[in-house]
Amino acid sequence: MLTLKIESLAGQSSSIFSTLFARKYTDDTVLTADSEEKLQELLNKVVEESKNKGLELNSKKTESMIITRKTSIPKCEIKIEENTIKQANSFKYLGTQITSDGRNHQEIKSRIAQAKASFQQMKSIMTNIKISIAVRKRLLETFIESVLLYGCETWTIDERMKSSLEATEMWFLRRMMKIPWTAKKTNEEVLTEAQTTRQLMNKIRKRQAKFVGHVIRRNQLEHLVTTGKFDGKRGRGRPREKMLDSLADWMNIEKPSEMIRKMSCRDGWRSMIAHASRHGT
Repeated sequence: MLTLKIESLAGQSSSIFSTLFARKYTDDTVLTADSEEKLQELLNKVVEESKNKGLELNSKKTESMIITRKTSIPKCEIKIEENTIKQANSFKYLGTQITSDGRNHQEIKSRIAQAKASFQQMKSIMTNIKISIAVRKRLLETFIESVLLYGCETWTIDERMKSSLEATEMWFLRRMMKIPWTAKKTNEEVLTEAQTTRQLMNKIRKRQAKFVGHVIRRNQLEHLVTTGKFDGKRGRGRPREKMLDSLADWMNIEKPSEMIRKMSCRDGWRSMIAHASRHGT
């Protein structure tokens, strides 16, 4: 992934947007701004520079989106020359669903659906009792969980999504063990019969801890995105769950700021992750 730096025509700002203007991967580019006017300025600059290189932006393949906590999404009229581009409520970028509410709910639901579809494609193998449960669990981890956990390093998981992920984990096990809902077996009984424990959330937290530690130690743009704050006052209502807060809870560290300091030592951070993996939930 490359960073495309474009200087704002409106001058510098103390917010995160003074550094984060554009993210580009191959031919997929995302521009970000904190106002419609600034976004239009950025887009105009990209259009101008593209023309200088003999390139053109396709207005039909370009979309705008406002990320807001408001239930009523404001209108955003962005143009490529004389063509107004479509305003979307969600779009996929690098395989990840990004929505206008700034949450991960739709992405996690989509991942769960894709993982279940992959399981169904391998149903004849995953439910074959002639294959040991140990081998089938390895197949589950390799072929199914890899679909489910794509991009999980950046997920912010609230209690509702945590319940959905844990239910999905049990959905896989019950079908692998051929245990119908009419058997009325508890999850604990299913786990005992499968000779395993709940591991999915631990895997997610472990991957997040490794990823965030790497980001913090690099101390580049991703560090700013992970730890930076936006200008202005926080909106009314209960604060949303933050990934760093939930990760600190899993690591049994009181404050995210303390956790970030501990990440500077690679070996020490690895030891802490290993300890949390053994004792985390």
